[in-house]
Amino acid sequence: MKSFQLARAGTTRHRIAVIEGPNQTNLGRRSKRVYGEIGSLAELQEFCTGIGDELGIEIITFASNFEGSILEFIHESAERTDAYVVNPAGLTVGGIATKHTLFESGKPFVEVHFANVSAVPSHPRGVPIGPWKSTFSEHATGVMMGLREYSYVGAILGLTLSLDDQTFLGSGADPAFV
Repeated sequence: MKSFQLARAGTTRHRIAVIEGPNQTNLGRRSKRVYGEIGSLAELQEFCTGIGDELGIEIITFASNFEGSILEFIHESAERTDAYVVNPAGLTVGGIATKHTLFESGKPFVEVHFANVSAVPSHPRGVPIGPWKSTFSEHATGVMMGLREYSYVGAILGLTLSLDDQTFLGSGADPAFV
């Protein structure tokens, strides 16, 4: 059995774009039960870029309350980005155009949420108006949710290690299953 290493196997300075969807611009004024102590979108973006610095990768951040702006960002960034972390937020149960654009980019993406969007509202990590059925999950490379800002740690770390692993997302992977 392969042992787990937190240290990266590769040295490539991957570029991962972290996209925040509608309502994430309101971080700091949202439910502390769900969103914890993150005081603002800027604080979350700084947190994510710090994770990237620790891993030796570049984190590009983007946020918008408008799906069209998110689509334009994905189109513009696809050639210079290795993977995406996306919190669809207000687009979680819709956002078909965003999901399609991520899929068409050919890049792996991890869906991320502060809350467990599948949980009932009374669950400590559930959303007050949930549960939600995400339209992104079935096409995402992976999903991290329910761990507040630590969901981003899992998503960024997982994508980085996966990008380093040539048999998972790299050139040795079966393109039919990437």
